[in-house]
Amino acid sequence: MFHDFYAARFALNYKGLSLKSEWVEYPDIEAVYQKLGIETTDKNGDGSPLYTLPVIYDPSTQSAISDSMRIVKYLDKTYPNTPRLFPAGTLALHETFQSAWYRVRGPLWTVVVCSVCYCLNERSQIRYRTIVENATGKKLEDIRGEKEWEATEEAFGNLDKWLSANGEGKDELVMGEGVCYADLQIVSGLMWAKTSLVEDEWKRICGWHNGKWERIVNYFSKYAVVDL
Repeated sequence: MFHDFYAARFALNYKGLSLKSEWVEYPDIEAVYQKLGIETTDKNGDGSPLYTLPVIYDPSTQSAISDSMRIVKYLDKTYPNTPRLFPAGTLALHETFQSAWYRVRGPLWTVVVCSVCYCLNERSQIRYRTIVENATGKKLEDIRGEKEWEATEEAFGNLDKWLSANGEGKDELVMGEGVCYADLQIVSGLMWAKTSLVEDEWKRICGWHNGKWERIVNYFSKYAVVDL
């Protein structure tokens, strides 16, 4: 998923680790797994392996890892002198946050998913449309409506309340001070929306909750550099 791609990139850039990006078309993802000997971490609804990005290959350890959370755990362990994104004693917090974040990411997915297709090359568009329409039982263009927009705004309203519990001035980072992996999940979802939606749709999200979501994107913008 595109938002997971952003989480891994933000992590690498935040840690100051050098990287070289390679664009992979949707039909070619399985071949990458086979080439690098990676086992999938999830399955499709029919039980077949689910091949997703991001994937990283670290030549210094000859390790290939998929799934953004597993990637960031690997980076924390392998490069301990870089800023930790899972601070000591926070793994339980992050596991719990996963469930909370899915309640926001799910509605966001319905708003963004139909726009992503048009950001892809033709080969990937065909595969992407097939996967999404088979999973939802709907035409891509029928997934999003005003009801989905309203549900997404409500979900982000709950996220706003969770963050606001940290108090004024500390309500844009999950832990109040210091970046952690949960922050990367939030900003990655937002970047996914920003780069996929048309300008008016992105500005609609920016107008929610006193502009908090745009401020978060701006805060992390220096870690969003893409070397493609």
